Amino acid sequence: MPALQSHIVQPQTRGRESRTQSIATRFTPSEVQTMQKRAEANGQNLREWTRDALLRNEDSEHRAEMEMHIFTEVVGLQMLLMNTLEPLLRGSTLNQEQINVIFRQVQTTQAAKAQELLAKRGQKQEK
Repeated sequence: MPALQSHIVQPQTRGRESRTQSIATRFTPSEVQTMQKRAEANGQNLREWTRDALLRNEDSEHRAEMEMHIFTEVVGLQMLLMNTLEPLLRGSTLNQEQINVIFRQVQTTQAAKAQELLAKRGQKQEK
């Protein structure tokens, strides 16, 4: 008589949808050994650690986008301060039209200036 196999359906963990998909990939023995050590250091099995590592990578991409946005805004603030404080420190005043021109200039150039600053820093690190 053939043995019957029972399939126990685990209840869904509270707060998340059930995991039904898997993705296969191949690693070298040394890559597996490295990942296994990292998993053990985190108190996880290899599968859970790998899953978390992949999802952390996705989170870090979103974080990098936000960091770039924040950096661009900081560069804009720096440009605004430099363009408005210099005349004020010389004793000059700025009328509303001059301030509007500075605001527009900062808004249109801050992203390019941020990219330029990052490129310069990258060149310095390569040397």
